[in-house]
Amino acid sequence: MEAEHETNSDVLEAPPVIKGGKFLSFFLGKEEYALEILKVQEIIGLMPITPVPKMPDYIRGVLNLRGKIVPVMELRARFNLDPVDDTEETCIIVIQDKNYQMGVVVDKVSEVTDIATDQFEEVPSVGKSSGNEFLSALGKVKDSVKMVVDVHKVLFDVPDELLDAGSN
Repeated sequence: MEAEHETNSDVLEAPPVIKGGKFLSFFLGKEEYALEILKVQEIIGLMPITPVPKMPDYIRGVLNLRGKIVPVMELRARFNLDPVDDTEETCIIVIQDKNYQMGVVVDKVSEVTDIATDQFEEVPSVGKSSGNEFLSALGKVKDSVKMVVDVHKVLFDVPDELLDAGSN
């Protein structure tokens, strides 16, 4: 019986976790997150948000953005973080993914930064429900780590009626 063993030629190199490029970084508390800049439609200051009954608690409501109704997600609640009061730095990042728009409330926007493909690492898995399902990678930038948000999961893992409100 032959012993099974792996050689370097048997191991395939894993595909990159995420493709490098420009990312918009923002804060929720002291933690820094990032979004692919191509998914960001615009950044707006906090404006009146109309609550909608029977929506999940992570949905703050909807806003009228130049005549278009855009659902607004409270990203802190979506990530199970403690709520905080809005400040002058609190803003809404309007995200466009395919035909859908969603506003996400963040504590403050930081910067647009380049993150190369080789600076990304997989999000470590810690048990079944690690809370990392909304992250696509960890980006290493200088001495910091930016948690890259998986826009598709954050946007589409919501009730259908919410997607209908934000579709083009």
